[in-house]
Amino acid sequence: MKVLVIGGGGREHALAWKLAQSPKLQRVYVAPGNGGTALDPALRNVPIIDLAALADFAVAEKIVLTVVGPEAPLAAGVVDLFRARGLRVFGPTRAAAQLESSKAFAKDFMQRHAIPTALYASFTDAAMAHEHVQGHGAPIVIKADGLAAGKGVVVAMNDGEAHAAIDFMLDGKPGARVVIEEFMAGEEASFIVVSDGQRVLPLATSQDHKRIFDGDTGPNTGGMGAYSPAPVVTPNVHARVMHEIVMPTINGMAADGVPFSGFLYAGLMIDAAGNPRVVEFNARLGDPEAQVLLMRLKTDLFDVLMAATASPASGEQHTLDKLELQWDRRVALGVVMAAHGYPGTVRSGDAISGLPPPADDAIVFHAGTERRADGSVVTSGGRVLCVTALGDSVKAAQQRAYAALAPIRFDGAQHRGDIGHRALKPR
Repeated sequence: MKVLVIGGGGREHALAWKLAQSPKLQRVYVAPGNGGTALDPALRNVPIIDLAALADFAVAEKIVLTVVGPEAPLAAGVVDLFRARGLRVFGPTRAAAQLESSKAFAKDFMQRHAIPTALYASFTDAAMAHEHVQGHGAPIVIKADGLAAGKGVVVAMNDGEAHAAIDFMLDGKPGARVVIEEFMAGEEASFIVVSDGQRVLPLATSQDHKRIFDGDTGPNTGGMGAYSPAPVVTPNVHARVMHEIVMPTINGMAADGVPFSGFLYAGLMIDAAGNPRVVEFNARLGDPEAQVLLMRLKTDLFDVLMAATASPASGEQHTLDKLELQWDRRVALGVVMAAHGYPGTVRSGDAISGLPPPADDAIVFHAGTERRADGSVVTSGGRVLCVTALGDSVKAAQQRAYAALAPIRFDGAQHRGDIGHRALKPR
């Protein structure tokens, strides 16, 4: 059997790497893939981006399951297209993916279904948005309504930053919208589940680091590192998230006529009293959360995704709620190496050297890389690599990851030196 993974980032490298471990599969294709998937003999890159052409490829190759990694093709309706062609695909429809692709849709949905989140207002008019900030004051959060690769959020600690963010997101951009939210204090965590539209299977907990610099300072990024499990998600918090957030979301989407199947990612803010609220929803696995989660997952991922896409009309039984995931008891921690200029304008084409071979306890997942005809690997995006390792504790995993990262070189490389610091503080 053959599967297809759509995307070319670190999340897709991790998905393809884990799927390739299934004894049931003879081939894992990645479209378009990256330098890391090109280096892996168990994977095969497919240089196709056009969604209709990908559906044609899936039909021609008799692909049994397509897994959609990034948000952009989900928002463009790739799942709807594949289903219309009779192809089995894992991910939400275009309508359901609005939980991520439209901040306003998500906030209105949460308000309608009483899902705990920050108070908010949305604006298309810049003058009204500025007036709202003047009335509420900082700290305050400004979010671009559409997809922004994890960088469309400004946590403004003063009014000047808030007004500048509004001008940047709205001025001169027809149809643009911003969502302005109250500032929520606490600790963030990532809570991701697999859903078939009715049933859910929670993954292990994780936590990422959004800010570019050590100490969680500087501008937001798509994620500079992550680790799993996240100590802030206690058993009590886990139960509350499932009861107050995850199941109301799945049930609410179904009740609204847009059932959500795929990876549902709830970005949480957990306050000092342990109360969880939703910061944002994503309609796919997080990145770099995917790398640490899939490194810990021991269950065959192919079995999980096939269960989540079971079709009773074809005689298949829904079994997602009967699965019990097995996890490596060790901690996984990943450190992102980013390109020169990230998270602003980045430079591509810098040669990468010192990549270590995969080991049982450490692997380098590629994101913004390209393998050239001469076999060399160069940078081709903002987040270039995620060096991920396992350890018996957060500290051990941290030390192993940074040791694996140490020999890797490319001009302008930048990374944080404190990934995992929140899990190391006394609680």
